[in-house]
Amino acid sequence: MVTDKNILEMTARNLLNERGVSVDDIAELVHFLQAPYVENLDLKTCAENVDNVLKKREVQNAIVTGIQLDILAEKEALLEPLQEIVTSDEGLYGIDEIMALSIVNVYGSIGFTNYGYIDKVKPGILKKLNDKNSGHVHTFLDDIVGAIAAAAASRLAHAKEGIES
Repeated sequence: MVTDKNILEMTARNLLNERGVSVDDIAELVHFLQAPYVENLDLKTCAENVDNVLKKREVQNAIVTGIQLDILAEKEALLEPLQEIVTSDEGLYGIDEIMALSIVNVYGSIGFTNYGYIDKVKPGILKKLNDKNSGHVHTFLDDIVGAIAAAAASRLAHAKEGIES
């Protein structure tokens, strides 16, 4: 059991950075989602909301688990047929989305809408993570990043409405 709560958070944040995803990248996604609804929304506010989402243990667990599975797939260390399914990000394999929904669920039902939209249009860092020619497997990471952005956007929406989150 992880006894120091900061170890899990630091590990999750380091893994995101090692895989090429920064808080600012995710903040840009939050801005994309919320700018039409929040007047004068700046990236600093978006990044603050991302940071708060990253403090949630459920989120940290999903990050560490998902990225580990992506890394194992890159090393061809998964059993078949899972190896091929994860490497190719097979369309009917929904476990990556299910893991992402555990993040989205932290901030309520609005997160589902945000996540579905951003997963469909894949702006910013999501487009880069979905590039199958990059040499990296991001089957879980792209959904996790989209979910973090959706959760942070939901947190922002709750704050706009005066709801504690």
